[in-house]
Amino acid sequence: MINNNDKKLGFDDVLVIPKVSTINSRKDVNLDTRIRFPSSNVDWTGMPIMASNMDFVGTFEMGMALQNFHITTAVNKFYSTDEWVSAINQGLDLNYNFITFGLDNIELIHQTISDISAKSNQTPSIAVFDVPNGYIKSFCELISVVRKEFPALGIIAGNVVTPDGVKQLMESGADGIKVGIGSGGVCSTSATTGVGYPQLAAVIECSEEVKKSKGFIISDGGIKTSGDIVKAYSGGAGFVMLGSVLAGHEEGKASLITKDGKFYRKFYGMSSGEAMKKHYGGVANYRAPEGISILVEDRGNVEDTIHQLLGGIRSACTYINAVNISEIFEKSTFIRV
Repeated sequence: MINNNDKKLGFDDVLVIPKVSTINSRKDVNLDTRIRFPSSNVDWTGMPIMASNMDFVGTFEMGMALQNFHITTAVNKFYSTDEWVSAINQGLDLNYNFITFGLDNIELIHQTISDISAKSNQTPSIAVFDVPNGYIKSFCELISVVRKEFPALGIIAGNVVTPDGVKQLMESGADGIKVGIGSGGVCSTSATTGVGYPQLAAVIECSEEVKKSKGFIISDGGIKTSGDIVKAYSGGAGFVMLGSVLAGHEEGKASLITKDGKFYRKFYGMSSGEAMKKHYGGVANYRAPEGISILVEDRGNVEDTIHQLLGGIRSACTYINAVNISEIFEKSTFIRV
């Protein structure tokens, strides 16, 4: 059965049309954006880019670097509470660094948040709940329990790629929904399972649904350039998550590898065989890896990459007469190419 015959679009299938603009300089564009979390009433302001909760991307070192730009990091879930406390004491800002959980039990979540709060005198205000398949019943039930136990906690949950998935998680108590299955640079879910959705189409369709609940989506996957970030905002994304774009930087803490006279750093999907071996002792015999491992040429300090990305976003705003990121959606018109 074919759902419909409409072509579903990815980022490479469209461009944003320029229009007459009154913005004379990129420096006149304000990138800080206010985002309301409807269920928790969290009122967040910053640059709505989020470093992915992946090994060698979602590190405390990455978070410390990105918070200087008001950019957020979904910190990977493999840090201990003592490591969290130490990072906070060294200046990690919880307004821009979000704790991550998977399909964990509520007791563990309670204990982790309580320990961090007691030992650092700071309490995480936003949490990312990340599983490969956000459609499963037990995940939705977990979000419902967390919302009841932590009514003031900002909850981002995913991943899904359809309006039905968004609706289910928002009704469970999430504030924002992470959207993307099969589109990540080191994700092989679509090749392994045949399941997925073109990322831009998922963003457009899911953002229409989430706005009914006054929530937001996080576009997760498929970003290769600053132009793709702009297209995600143009499609209705509130945040844009970056994985591959931030891989290979020294803040990711992957070891340097020398090959043919060049320096590289390792990067892999969190459902890859390598990640499962590292964190869970191997690939269980009832499942298959859904990610790959690659070498990324060393990119040095992440600050240079961020300046380039933010410069591209500012430039896009001048082309479409958007004075800030919030206006990109309403000022954008796509053309298929």
